[in-house]
Amino acid sequence: MNFAASAPFPLSRPRRLRYSATLRLMVAETSLSARQLILPLFVRPGKKERRPILSMPGVFQLSIDELIKEATQAVEAGVPAVILFGIPPHKDIRARGAYSPKGIVQQAVRALKKALPDLLVVTDVCLCEYMSHGHCGLVHEGPRGPAVANDPSLTLLAKTAVSHAEAGADVIAPSDMMDGRVAAIRRSLDAEGFQDLPIMSYAVKFASAFYGPFREAAESAPQFGDRRSYQMDPANTNEGLREAALDIQEGADILLVKPALAYLDVIHRVKSTFGYPTAAYAVSGEFSMIKAAASKGWLDERAATLEALLSIRRAGADLIITYSAVEAARWLKG
Repeated sequence: MNFAASAPFPLSRPRRLRYSATLRLMVAETSLSARQLILPLFVRPGKKERRPILSMPGVFQLSIDELIKEATQAVEAGVPAVILFGIPPHKDIRARGAYSPKGIVQQAVRALKKALPDLLVVTDVCLCEYMSHGHCGLVHEGPRGPAVANDPSLTLLAKTAVSHAEAGADVIAPSDMMDGRVAAIRRSLDAEGFQDLPIMSYAVKFASAFYGPFREAAESAPQFGDRRSYQMDPANTNEGLREAALDIQEGADILLVKPALAYLDVIHRVKSTFGYPTAAYAVSGEFSMIKAAASKGWLDERAATLEALLSIRRAGADLIITYSAVEAARWLKG
């Protein structure tokens, strides 16, 4: 193919950028900075707890005192936001720990906002970590066996969101994928006086193999079946756009695509179709793959991590949730 002949502007010959490192940064079409990153943190009961997650090197389940230390390091590195996932002391079939005013996430939000008032605290709203069966909603006995009950779960999700708001959360991020949950959460937040609290909806969340390490981190593996009945088929893109459109109609302020690397095309389509603030979640499997390859000497961890994050930005993401947030922020400074 003759690129010069087909280009919308005349070219005598293809040109590569023969610029210095400084000038390359100045003219780069896409930029990556620490202010676009959100660090996921796992909080559990106790004191001085730093339980390593074996499948995610360098990531821990943290008690609240250790959580504050970790968040402080993130702020010092230039990361402006964290997203919290809770590991409760007890689980039950109604996920009571998710919406208790004394729940682990609610306690963590209050402690973080007191210690680091300028830190943006996002809270994941889901029931799977708090359910004894590990599913993201209430379960009933259907004609083909146990099944997730969508509509009854909405009440508990809305209660969870309101409890996070009352604790001081800055952004609510529902990840459960129940139909209608954004509308239910928006109505409940508005009714309780939180009309200005934004919702970052997991609008396009695929049933992905890349979530494996997270199940260990959040202790949330389902005890029966899987989550394919309420998460998306990886083969479908148009369905993702329909899901995003519905979430916008229901009141979402930010659209999130999860996972990121295997779905860069979806990130691009969501951003270009709706023009809404768009986030992407570089999930546990993406993080652990790079870590594992780097530990073998097969990849340069710094270069591979920054290239992966840049590709997510290039696809159209305004925000990136990543377990590499602090390391990436330090590398970008350096």
